[in-house]
Amino acid sequence: MFIEINDVNKQYKDKEDRPIDVLKGINLSIEKGQFVSILGPSGCGKSTILSIVAGLTKTTSGQILIDGKSITKPGKDRGMVFQQAALFPWLTVMENVTFPLKKEMKKKDAEETALKYLQMVQLGKYISHYPHELSGGMQQRVAIARALAMNPETLLMDEPFGALDEQTRSRLHGQLENIWTETKKTILFVTHSISESIKLSDRIIVMGTKPGIILQDITVNIPRPREEHKKEMLEIEDNIMKFLKKEIDKVVSEELQYANSH
Repeated sequence: MFIEINDVNKQYKDKEDRPIDVLKGINLSIEKGQFVSILGPSGCGKSTILSIVAGLTKTTSGQILIDGKSITKPGKDRGMVFQQAALFPWLTVMENVTFPLKKEMKKKDAEETALKYLQMVQLGKYISHYPHELSGGMQQRVAIARALAMNPETLLMDEPFGALDEQTRSRLHGQLENIWTETKKTILFVTHSISESIKLSDRIIVMGTKPGIILQDITVNIPRPREEHKKEMLEIEDNIMKFLKKEIDKVVSEELQYANSH
């Protein structure tokens, strides 16, 4: 397997220094080139798993292996795309994408690489624009181009379309799917949208909360493009909702109890 998450546990301490289990007994193997979504309610540890794979967060126990090598810190083999584009506002689109390439290659080569990926996300005409001149969806496409320009083997995406409107999100789904098909990257994608995970993924990892555990590992055997197979998509969505309803009810109940006690 390409990515192996072996018996990973993650604890944080509350204000009274008591341990809180965020992740418990997470075991997951991902093959090279797969598109895998992690799906679940708020607080189930989706983003924590992504952060651990990225090397940004340490496990309490357990191990992450990529190509057989233990992961303990960030590396060039993993590119990260966050919910917010996190672009430098004082740099142009081209400068934002070439920024992490400066130490790796000459300026001309960096610009050629950046242009390749900006054209891939259909932003070749906007290389001289600044972030404030772009829509939210365009800014996310710049962030994706920046991550791809580093040529990572794995793309880690933490709810990258969560803040966008439905039309923009749908358009970016198509672009991301095309990029994945063209580049053959391994993608680990965090989302709270069931339909988004079904539309994009080879596999969907459904998580429960408190502690964060894996409830179900679903293989999506629907031909692409999936918009042509609405019935099959709805069947999987109904199946996932059955697993998630109890978890969502648990989160809502705890929030109500907290609100009533304060």
